[in-house]
Amino acid sequence: MSAHAADYDAVAAVIEDYFDGLYFSDTNRLRRVFHPKAHYVCVTDGTLLYRTMEEYFPVVDARPAPSARGEARADRILSIEFAGPGMARAVLNCAIGDRFFTDWLTFVKLDGRWQVMSKIFHYDTKAAA
Repeated sequence: MSAHAADYDAVAAVIEDYFDGLYFSDTNRLRRVFHPKAHYVCVTDGTLLYRTMEEYFPVVDARPAPSARGEARADRILSIEFAGPGMARAVLNCAIGDRFFTDWLTFVKLDGRWQVMSKIFHYDTKAAA
């Protein structure tokens, strides 16, 4: 397996953990996925929503897990691209409740490990879809 293929597989594995962390509202898993200094950003409603990980994780902890509500999963990796040996970007889709998300995740590779450095996302609701 080439280095590029190994990195692709490693980033894809982190994304699968990300999807599972969201679906099960598992912040222990999400803490492994996100770099501690990662950013969470959305402007869907025209205002800036910005959170640090320490602000974001309690939101996940407080919401009922999609798995507990029996929601169907809609996880999908649209693309993974590399800008160098230590930087990548992935575009994903997933759903939670009545929202369909498009996430742009940027990754950094530090100490041999890929982690999400930023999550910038847009969502549509079922009514708008």
